[in-house]
Amino acid sequence: MKEKPYLSIIVPIYNESNRLDNLSTIASYLKKLKVKTELIVVNDGSNDSTKNILDDLRKKLKFKIISYKENKGKGYAVKIGMLKAQGKLRLFTDIDLSVPIEECSKLMKFAEFNQVVIGSRRVAKSKIILHQPIIRELMGRFFTFLSQKTLSLEISDFTCGFKMFREKAAGKIFQKSRINRWGFDSEILFIANKLEHKIYEAPISWSHNINTKVKFPEDIIRSLIDLILIRFNSLRGIYR
Repeated sequence: MKEKPYLSIIVPIYNESNRLDNLSTIASYLKKLKVKTELIVVNDGSNDSTKNILDDLRKKLKFKIISYKENKGKGYAVKIGMLKAQGKLRLFTDIDLSVPIEECSKLMKFAEFNQVVIGSRRVAKSKIILHQPIIRELMGRFFTFLSQKTLSLEISDFTCGFKMFREKAAGKIFQKSRINRWGFDSEILFIANKLEHKIYEAPISWSHNINTKVKFPEDIIRSLIDLILIRFNSLRGIYR
């Protein structure tokens, strides 16, 4: 029987032709680990040159590609990647590497004792190398406050794109997830809590990327609508 990987890293991508070199950074990190790994890139309906570049990079870096024509959102891409992954530990991260991929080793240690480990910019020992503009920072904190109150979750950072799940937890959580876009982080943590999985917030290094695709205020408004939808889904028993 073929040995399953210990660690899977999932990278959702949409029109990222200018940042695909970061896959080489991730692949180099994985080669240094003493465990079997896999790298899964989910091409979320890119309509630029992303797919062609990915096909060329795959020959050199030996990663897996999941690709489909229609853009469905980061939440959907992460879900597909998590459910296709084989690793005992499964991390999703953003291609911009706002969190250095080396921080994965830190999360792996915490995952020995926790089903869900999330990178957090707002716990002790976290290091912000480059802060967001003040308006973005305040809006992010406002969204965190609303998520805490709406979902009854004492999480300090919902939206950091660096989250790790143990195999069984990943299967149970992502099979139930329904939010495909910006509110998906809050939903998967809500589901994890509902399933009584302990969520550990790990301190990480993080740097704001000036080329972020998050749009204010549109994406915040969409996320707030998603919070209401999560509560509605919960009342309907979808996460049961």
